Amino acid sequence: MNGGRAPGARTIGILGGGQLGRMLTLEAKRMGFRVVTLEPLPDSPCGQVADEQIVAAYDDLRAIGELGARTDVVTYEFENIPLDSVLALEADRRVVLPGSEALRITQERILEKTFVRSCGIPTADFAAVRMREELDAAERAIGYPGVLKTTLGGYDGKGQWVVRGRADAERAWEEAKGRALIWERLIAFDRELSIIAARNAHGEIVAFPTSENQHDHGVLATTIVPGRVRPEIASLARRYAVTIAERLRIVGTFCVEFFQAGDELLVNEIAPRVHNSGHYSLDATQISQYEMHVRAICGLPLVEPRLFMPAVMVNILGAGAGDTLGGVDQLLRERDLKLHVYGKVHAALRRKMGHFTVLGANVEDALAKAERGRAQLRWIEDRAAAMAP
Repeated sequence: MNGGRAPGARTIGILGGGQLGRMLTLEAKRMGFRVVTLEPLPDSPCGQVADEQIVAAYDDLRAIGELGARTDVVTYEFENIPLDSVLALEADRRVVLPGSEALRITQERILEKTFVRSCGIPTADFAAVRMREELDAAERAIGYPGVLKTTLGGYDGKGQWVVRGRADAERAWEEAKGRALIWERLIAFDRELSIIAARNAHGEIVAFPTSENQHDHGVLATTIVPGRVRPEIASLARRYAVTIAERLRIVGTFCVEFFQAGDELLVNEIAPRVHNSGHYSLDATQISQYEMHVRAICGLPLVEPRLFMPAVMVNILGAGAGDTLGGVDQLLRERDLKLHVYGKVHAALRRKMGHFTVLGANVEDALAKAERGRAQLRWIEDRAAAMAP
């Protein structure tokens, strides 16, 4: 293995055991690959379908080394893994894709925003708040309303505080408990968009359609494909994604999230991995984001995705009461719907437990089917009741 790719790779290692890893594994297995995952919790969603699961912490360098030794190429399903673990694999001459540089930049919000700006791509105005004394300067530079976010480790709305005055900013700093923050201007956006793209070691880049995303308290609830934007906006999103892929030299599938405000498109985040907003690709395109990732990291050809029909993906989120999903029988009566369940036991509040995707003659048709499907589902305590109409 050399040159940043893994020709002839037969076994893929995955750092992370969640649903993204699960779907990545299922696609890899379909293509004839073996998969070993490393995840601290036993019986993880990914571990349930992988050939093997190494149960260990992400910073357990002995276990990390074992993962590298037992696989041909290592990837990750989320970016909040320790950078030192990826660096250790690379120092041991293991192939990790995307590599440590892409991870270093995208997992730290200040580095990420600075990198995007260096590409000539706009973001919300921001200022670093690594120390308590920097609150004043950030307040003057960015002002209110704003959003304070932890620079590391935040996801699904966690580690974020909307600040509308000094008291909010002080409270956010206290709740962050000394963690470095970034102060961003709060954007009055029309919609949130994302685009999934992939790049291989040869520099080939392909992209999925620009999608429109709706959130529930910071957690993705619905993805609409294609997004309801003018072609010029969709084209701009793709152009930004290509620029980021080239400058970051990323190998694999990745996602760029945007705020759209009128004719302006601001990059919010880069995810150097497969992404929740690309779940629809399992059922609505001829090649999924997961297969595309396998192709990219294993040195296989990339092809442009083709959307069969407009689609809507709905995340099935936990309600915090009841761990059994009811209404599945009614849900599956919809002919143009595909259900995916992740194998998690406890449906904690807004925990991603599964998703379904519906196809429609147009976006409005798909949205109507999606809302009917969402209305069928409920969380209940009694498993027997789950089978009741």
